[in-house]
Amino acid sequence: MKVGLIGHRGAGKTTIFNMLTGLQAQVGVYGGKEEVHLGVIKVPDVRIDKLSRIYKPKKTTYPEIRFTDFPPSEGEENLKSNNSLITQMREVDAIALVLRDFESGADPLKELNDLLTDMILADLTVVENRRARLKKEKARPLEEAVLERCAKTLENEESLRNLTFNADEENLLSGFGFLSRKPVLVLFNQADDRAGQPLAVPYQEELKRRGLEGLALAGKVEMEVAQLEEGDRQAFLKEIGIKEPARDRFIHTSYALLNLISFLTTGEDEVRAWTVTQGTNARKAAGKIHSDIERGFIRAEVIAYEDFIALGSEAKCKEAGKLRLEGKEYVVQDGDIIHFRFAV
Repeated sequence: MKVGLIGHRGAGKTTIFNMLTGLQAQVGVYGGKEEVHLGVIKVPDVRIDKLSRIYKPKKTTYPEIRFTDFPPSEGEENLKSNNSLITQMREVDAIALVLRDFESGADPLKELNDLLTDMILADLTVVENRRARLKKEKARPLEEAVLERCAKTLENEESLRNLTFNADEENLLSGFGFLSRKPVLVLFNQADDRAGQPLAVPYQEELKRRGLEGLALAGKVEMEVAQLEEGDRQAFLKEIGIKEPARDRFIHTSYALLNLISFLTTGEDEVRAWTVTQGTNARKAAGKIHSDIERGFIRAEVIAYEDFIALGSEAKCKEAGKLRLEGKEYVVQDGDIIHFRFAV
């Protein structure tokens, strides 16, 4: 999963980036040039931990989240003015908007509106340019109709997330990478003395009105916590009144926002978690491992993680009737341990 962090200058994007990744990218300035910070974290999963202790594999692999900390536009905090920044943002799976909520006079809801509007304007530019080209081609009625719907929505200053599309339309739009269609997680960067406090009611109400998810984070102090040794980290979190590290809160909220689940594969060579969208069928899930497995899919041998832990082995699960043979349309469930049978 790829997540892009954006926000106005001084909102604390790089502080949040360091907090989430444990890195120490320079904060405060970009040295007079546009610089993108990249970081990767592994998504912790106690199920993988337990399975690794049982199988003792040569390799244990966790899912990853790749973060991109985008700089603000040089001289102007408007996404529409920076084509290179927009191009990079279109490649992420989700956008995290970082809002300043740590100093007197800050207006995070105005920043939220400004950033969402900028994404709408950036998308409208793409739609208008594409529609102008289509007028010359005169051979794509479906695309013309879909883009007309998009244009009307964007002109009304509404995000494309508000529209629904059928499978053909989704396929047509997938190449555009529209910013206002991407899932958005709003991060309110609070002052240190508000660490552990929930979002203010007006913020919750505005997010609900817009259909968005949000988190309250005390960026500066939680960045410092993230860079502590594990043993010191939990004690410090308890001292400042935070029950769960910011990274874990972010992961849980992001997975829920994107409707992500994990299925598991096991063996002496590797124990691994694979991330898929909720509702993915067995054949598509097999394709996450390798396209040959998807193409030559025969069946999936499935054991629920809870059954495996309760019984202790694949053999005992089979004896107890807990190993199921599923076809290509089986909908994969979170925590399924799957072995795919295939022939190419």
